[in-house]
Amino acid sequence: MIDLRLLREDPDRVRASQRARGEDVDLVDALLSADERRRSSSVRFDELRAEQKQLGKQVAKAQGEEKTALLERTRELSAAVKAADAEQDEAAAEAQQLLLRLGNLVHPDVPVGGEEDFTVLETLGEKRDFDAEGFTPRDHLELGGLLGAIDMERGAKVSGSRFYYLTGVGALLELALVNAALAQATEAGFTPMLTPALVKPASMEGTGFLGQAAQDVYHLEQDDLYLVGTSEVPLAAYHMDEILDGGRLPLRYAGFSPCFRREAGSYGKDTRGIFRVHQFDKVEMFSFVAPEDAEAEHTRLLDWEKQWLTSLGLPFQVIDVATGDLGASASRKYDCEAWIPTQGKYRELTSASNCNEFQARRLAVRMRGEGGRARPLATLNGTLCAVPRTIVALLENHQQVDGSVRVPEVLRPYLGGREVLEPVAT
Repeated sequence: MIDLRLLREDPDRVRASQRARGEDVDLVDALLSADERRRSSSVRFDELRAEQKQLGKQVAKAQGEEKTALLERTRELSAAVKAADAEQDEAAAEAQQLLLRLGNLVHPDVPVGGEEDFTVLETLGEKRDFDAEGFTPRDHLELGGLLGAIDMERGAKVSGSRFYYLTGVGALLELALVNAALAQATEAGFTPMLTPALVKPASMEGTGFLGQAAQDVYHLEQDDLYLVGTSEVPLAAYHMDEILDGGRLPLRYAGFSPCFRREAGSYGKDTRGIFRVHQFDKVEMFSFVAPEDAEAEHTRLLDWEKQWLTSLGLPFQVIDVATGDLGASASRKYDCEAWIPTQGKYRELTSASNCNEFQARRLAVRMRGEGGRARPLATLNGTLCAVPRTIVALLENHQQVDGSVRVPEVLRPYLGGREVLEPVAT
């Protein structure tokens, strides 16, 4: 959540952020009104309580009619105190509920608009010219069939659409990707983490996934637990309700977990293959830093993503995501989009988001710095390897005319030194 003091001091900035996101601007005024009611009822409660205490002293000394009158006033005050207390609680609850609906403040340099209004920051790697090489590229699903690596039919039979099996070399390729990604993250100073796939509502809400993203979240009603769509959630909540020593920052974690997404708004979109699925595995980077270091850390996360994709030999572009596509928690987000030859376009493989203090305030994660004062810190997250999409990009970009696929050098130690994935006999 944002800082309420900032909202009071500069509501126009918050309104502008909401407008840029395409979100409800009236929410700002409703929140200001609820906050004012909370503060005024709090003042009234304190005044009435002070009068109540003073009256108690007078009653002890009074006699006769004076005491009777004072006792009557005491009863009136008691009722007024209860009413002010109830009004204070009601206004506080309303303000908190509205505050949780408000998105993070958008960074002033973020391009304004919807999903297609991003800005391309740089393009790295070279796209292959398959025409010059003399063959038409196969898509990842056809290649996955030739390699005995992907089985969509049985995935659909067992679990339904957008589920799949990785088989044989496909399963080995996932493990190689995960191990290579974790090796890079560990070398960069991240602590590897295996995180829970089920979290409590406070963890999911605290990271900002029960607002506009709620339709994509799986909820187990009987247990009141949520299946995570990313290990960002358990990593962000790892230090929930804690005060961290500022001298220990930055704290960097690399979480590996299964991820579950309904893909509720993607009907008819990317229905072929494993690009958009309900369950997948991912290695996620997560950082806790001092707020003043957040922008520099954001650049570092992006650099680690670029290092990873470059090591895989993938052509990709880096984009500055537009305001309407940020998600509630991010103030700014960079995506790395890999070139997918058979689609003829770049598609998202990684995201790096700067959430500033937004998640930390919701999760009550603070840092104690010089002077001993506790204050909110900043959180950032960045995809290192979303496995299925990375497999899609690898197969299509490194395929050869006979259906075999070249293995990037960074993965070979995790595939027994194998340099090529060969089609299997049918």
